[in-house]
Parts: sequence; C-alpha cells; structure tokens
Amino acid sequence: MTRIVILAAGKGTRMNSELPKVLVPLNGRPMIKYLMDEVVASGVDVKPIIVVSPANIEVISSALSEYEAEYVVQTNPSGTGHAVAAAREAIMAGDEQTDNVVVLYGDHPFLKSESIKKFSDIKVDALTVAPTTLPDFEGWHQNFYHWGRIVQGLDGAVERIVEFKDASDEEKMITSVNPGFMRFNKDWLILNIAKLDDHNKAQEFYLTDMVKIAFEAGDKVSTISIEPHEAMGINSQEELKIAEGLLN
Repeated sequence: MTRIVILAAGKGTRMNSELPKVLVPLNGRPMIKYLMDEVVASGVDVKPIIVVSPANIEVISSALSEYEAEYVVQTNPSGTGHAVAAAREAIMAGDEQTDNVVVLYGDHPFLKSESIKKFSDIKVDALTVAPTTLPDFEGWHQNFYHWGRIVQGLDGAVERIVEFKDASDEEKMITSVNPGFMRFNKDWLILNIAKLDDHNKAQEFYLTDMVKIAFEAGDKVSTISIEPHEAMGINSQEELKIAEGLLN
C-alpha cells in the first residue's frame, strides 16, 4: 500500500496573490485540483495526506471539499523536509501494510495518474527520484532553470540533489533537474527523516537531502524519468502564463 503526501503549505507571495499558491487559478481553476484529479484517477491513495499551514488550512480544505483528504498542519514552515516530517504521524497511523510513501507538490498541475501509479508501484530501494532532463533552458524550459540539479557519479548513480541557490556555477550547467517528486520506502523514511539539517543558505530542511543521506549510507537511490511538460511546476505569474499556454 502507498500513502501520498501532497505539500501545499506555500504562500502565494511570488504569484502576487493573497491566495495560497496551490489555489492560484490555472485557466480559472485552482492548480491543485488538476493534481487531485490525477491522484484520484490513479487509485493509489483514496485519502491522500495534504500538508498545509495554520494560515491556509481552512481555505484549502474548503476549496477541496469535493475530495477525500487528510490534512496535516505544518507549524512554522521550514522547508520541504520539515513538511514531510510534519506528516510522519499521519503516515505511521495508516494501514500497517503501507510500504511506500510518495511525495507530490500541489503546484505541479500536469502530473498524470499513470506516472503516479508507476511511481507508487516501485517496491525496492530506499528512495526513488523522478528527474527530468532538458536539452537546454531556453523557451518554456526556462521554467526549470532555478530547480535543483541531479548530481550523478561516474557510474551514473545519483549522489545528491543540490538546490539552485546552493549550486556552483558548474552544477548549474547540469540539465537533469529535480521536479521534487520522491518515492520512499516507508520504514526507511521514518528512520531517516530526523537526520535532515538546515545547514544551507535558506536555513531550511530540504527533503532532497534525503538522497545524500541514502547515498552516504550505501542505500540504493533509483530513478524514474519524467518528461518536462508533465514535471513542470508553477512559481510565478510568468510561469503561470507559460503553463496556461501549454494547457490549451
């Protein structure tokens, strides 16, 4: 069994909106609803966990009243790793048969149910990441430029994911980027999530640092590629306009 965790605590500041970011309309519809429809269609988790903030739980739960969901409040949001840690009790309280945890983002409206199902079906390895590889950062691919980069060793194994603001000039040239979708073995996640620290420029707990934790422990990190259109997220009005063009 797989639990799905959707991160949705972000504010709409960069979107120039008073709405929580995931409720900003995409072609007149809150962007998170596109993702929720695909989660429902995948049949993976009938009641996904949605991580929200104290300030937005009411407006988000109201907007998503047509869906079954379990809400977890992330108090004092401090990054994506902190958000998943906030959902730890909800994950552990689930069915004992739960073996996988899939983490998705409410501002990624193009992810399809087939990919969610494929991701959740992976039963081996500590964790799986879903990189997308770009030919360049031109045109609409510019949306991906400020994403984290997938750093691989000489053997092609994933060693770590470096966030853009922490990346060197050389690392910024890497065109294999991280949409953020991750699949964890539940027991491995619960055992290791507390090892995250905030020793980075943003002083946040990055979920992506779980890759480094796994690599340094000798635990397997697998990958499942996703094409750029499906991987795209929305973080600004400019990106929203590009997304609206791709949706039409």
